[in-house]
Amino acid sequence: MIHVLQKLSVRLSSLIFHNMRTLSNTVCPFCSGRRYYSLNDYCKETFGEKVYRLSLSGGMTCPNRDGHVGTGGCIFCSSQGSGDFAGSARLSIAEQIRQGKADISSKRPVHSYIAYFQAFTNTYAPVETLRALYMEAIADPEVKILSIATRPDCLGADVLALLDEINQIKPVWVELGLQTIHPETSAYIRRGYELSVFEQAVKELRAIGITVIVHTILYLPGETKDDMLDTIHYLNHMDIQGIKLQLLHVLTHTDLAADYEKHPFYIPDMQDYIQFLGTCIAHLNPEIVIHRLTGDGPKDLLIAPLWTSNKRTVLNQLHSHLKEQDIWQGKEYYV
Repeated sequence: MIHVLQKLSVRLSSLIFHNMRTLSNTVCPFCSGRRYYSLNDYCKETFGEKVYRLSLSGGMTCPNRDGHVGTGGCIFCSSQGSGDFAGSARLSIAEQIRQGKADISSKRPVHSYIAYFQAFTNTYAPVETLRALYMEAIADPEVKILSIATRPDCLGADVLALLDEINQIKPVWVELGLQTIHPETSAYIRRGYELSVFEQAVKELRAIGITVIVHTILYLPGETKDDMLDTIHYLNHMDIQGIKLQLLHVLTHTDLAADYEKHPFYIPDMQDYIQFLGTCIAHLNPEIVIHRLTGDGPKDLLIAPLWTSNKRTVLNQLHSHLKEQDIWQGKEYYV
């Protein structure tokens, strides 16, 4: 009975938001005329302008590669540790930032950036090495945010203390690669840690006020739509502030590619992906900022799905679908 009342309450809230749309040209209470709470919306609210990401490499590796946890890495991960668009580790962080800013500002006037340590596991180094890298990044006055991609099993007490310290200077975001909550899939992709490790990491990061962003992968082999929605529903009730929804990419020279060649698994076409992405958005807690809805793997490495290379087309098709089907973030979210 309580569950039924909760659903009725949320449906009433959804109807209120729906009616508000005609008055305020919005369907999501946290959005600015959009149907989902985008990173652009959040940055404009917080910093007064769009903030552009600079992808950096700190020259690190991963415990899932060097033998501490495993040796092969996650099954889908490229040789660049999913940092194929990051700067060169041969350059200093300041030089990577300078080059990244030059590339972006040549196309448009930009004044605010996110220093995003993307390649490999970016807390997997001695804390003094991390301190030097992070401080070099935030020393640039146009860097507004320090964002760090890492694993939840690489956040020791000394690292947390460092993140707490830097968070007093500039905002720190930590991006955790969860991908899925299902143990069978986690074992297949060789994630290398239990769900309880992720939960503890989120708890400890939030205790010191760090913004947590979670990476999920849609259409992992063997997962049904219900399985993927289970991950969304789980994250809805975690203390996280952002999410990246990423379609699985099959990249050459990965173990996933070898598996795909031997035993081809289902990869959605653009229409199927957009339809299910709309479902995920409808079920997602409207307070969670959406940092990514699709991706574009390196064209020289991408085996499938090739249609993701045209990112703008994918997003335009998604926006049309959301409007046509009257979908907005949180429409099917149940507390």
